[in-house]
Amino acid sequence: MDALPTSLADYGPAALSAVVVAGYLVVGEPVVGAVLHRRFEGRLRTDAGARRSFYARLLVLEWGLALLALVIWLSAPEVDAAAVGLRWPDGWPGPLATALALLVVAFVVASTRALRGGALTHLPAPAEGAGRHAEPSMHSTLALLPRTPGERRLFTAVGLTAGICEEWLYRGFFLAVVSAVAGGPPTAVLIAVAAVAFGVAHAYQGAGGVLVTGLLGAVMAAIYLDSGSLLLPVLLHALIDLRFLAVPTRALPPAGVR
Repeated sequence: MDALPTSLADYGPAALSAVVVAGYLVVGEPVVGAVLHRRFEGRLRTDAGARRSFYARLLVLEWGLALLALVIWLSAPEVDAAAVGLRWPDGWPGPLATALALLVVAFVVASTRALRGGALTHLPAPAEGAGRHAEPSMHSTLALLPRTPGERRLFTAVGLTAGICEEWLYRGFFLAVVSAVAGGPPTAVLIAVAAVAFGVAHAYQGAGGVLVTGLLGAVMAAIYLDSGSLLLPVLLHALIDLRFLAVPTRALPPAGVR
């Protein structure tokens, strides 16, 4: 992708703000995420509205951070829309983007079929008395999934928000800043940086979650850099998150299992 900035000077007076927000995505977001999820887990067994409250907090935080990044970008007139992926793809995506997109769709279809078949109900329960942080990360992740119609509506908004805001923040905005700071590094370096940043942001999911989301970050970065547009990554990311809405409540572990 040739449109990425190659100098931090392109950001003008917004350069420091851009670096600070990009740094927050790598250093601050994992801490904030861990704190939010720890509080959520603490409320889950005693507060029937814990999920709805958690979803609302996610919506406020993600849109707030996305709007902040947007304001910073708008304050950098030398960084155009193409440099942050805010444009339509030029025709059909290239072979790499197409192949990766098809792999993502295949994963969504296969994993949704497995989830609908009740795969989640066969997960081993957390060990009695092991403590919250000793529980398998999958149980913490499953605790986030909606059980009621109201929760499902909010979860839909969260899934769409993740697709839009996280792709804008971690692919469009973040990679443009990294490219500017590093003077236009090779595509492989940008993909690796994107993978690490996105994986670490999900540290609350445990080592397995970091690995899976890091891989997702690499795939989305590769698709973005190959196509030059955030459109396809946004759609695929939202599809990955929203696939859980196809899972009936009966296929989920009991609401109190984390």
